[in-house]
Amino acid sequence: MLELDSFLPYRLNVLAKRVSRQLARQYQDRFGISIPEWRVIAILGREQPLSSNDIVERSQMDKAKVSRAVAGLVERGYLSRQVHPDDQRLLRLAFTAEGRALYDRIAPLALDWERRFLAALTPTERAAFTGLLDRLEARLAAMASEDETAYLLSGEANAERLRKAAADMDAGKGILRDIKD
Repeated sequence: MLELDSFLPYRLNVLAKRVSRQLARQYQDRFGISIPEWRVIAILGREQPLSSNDIVERSQMDKAKVSRAVAGLVERGYLSRQVHPDDQRLLRLAFTAEGRALYDRIAPLALDWERRFLAALTPTERAAFTGLLDRLEARLAAMASEDETAYLLSGEANAERLRKAAADMDAGKGILRDIKD
């Protein structure tokens, strides 16, 4: 039987949410920004300009959440949007002077919070923990690749494409009937 309290994915999710909420108090109370807004700022603090899609990929947040965070940050003058020179459909996001100043004020607070949180571990345990996280992330990537390969080899992918094509054809027939009537 599945014991939820000892199921690793559940425990990791709960811990991550608790860590985010605890840390969020630092920048929500002082700076009035949300967790998603902080994630966007933190990602852009490392590399910019980036598109919203780049931020979605790096943060693992859904597109709508990133879009709302970006819109709020642009509205408050922390980010600027510029059209990508190679693809007019993409917008490149970068800090304004105010956004850079905000990042420069929040980042040390986040690092201090992390230091205090990890103080529960010895230096050896911190190094081991980081190594374990790296190994688990690598294993997850390998499992995703294995799962994708198994899916493609199983024929399910082709069956799904055929089901979608049949549904599209049925929808097209309905439209033709409506036009004819």
